[in-house]
Amino acid sequence: MPIRDAEPADLPAITAIYAHHVLHGTGTFEEVPPHAAEMAARLAKVQGEGWAWLVAEEPGQGIIGFAYYTQFRDRSAFRFAAEDSIYVRNDVRGQGVGKALVAELLKRAEAAGFRQIFALIGDSENVGSIGLHVSLGFRKAGVMRAAGLKFGRWLDLVLMQRPLGAGDLDLPQD
Repeated sequence: MPIRDAEPADLPAITAIYAHHVLHGTGTFEEVPPHAAEMAARLAKVQGEGWAWLVAEEPGQGIIGFAYYTQFRDRSAFRFAAEDSIYVRNDVRGQGVGKALVAELLKRAEAAGFRQIFALIGDSENVGSIGLHVSLGFRKAGVMRAAGLKFGRWLDLVLMQRPLGAGDLDLPQD
C-alpha cells in the first residue's frame, strides 16, 4: 500500500480515524475528539520540527491509517529519543497497515538521527498494538499501572522501546 507524507488535504480522514479511536478505543487517553483545527495544528507542529507524519492510502479507499513520531520529551537530553503514534481505520485493522506505517517511521526516525524510539501504548490489553511493536523489534520496558481513567475503568500504559541505528553503543555527534 502506498505510504506518503501527510498533507493538509488528508486532515478530514485523519481527524475521523482519530475521533473513532478517541470515542471507542483505549489506545489514546484523550476522551474528547479534537476538532479539525487542532489536528491541523498538530500536523503542522510535527512537520514543522522536521519529524515524519505519514498516511497509508489505499486506492479506492482513501486514507486508511496514519502514524507520526515526535521527540519523546521536550527537554534537550531527549533529542535522540523519539515516540511513535499510530492509528488505523477500524475497518482495516489487523491487515498490516499499522505495521507498514511503523516500519516506515522507524526508517525515517533513524535517518533523522534518533537513537531510541518509544511506544506508549494505552491499555495493557491492547494486544494488537503490543504485538505490532514486538514484531518490529520493540521490547517491553515497563508498565505504568492505572495511569489513566477512561470508560469508567483504570487503564495501564505499556512502555515499549527499540534502539535505532547504533542505539546506545556510542555517542552521537551533535
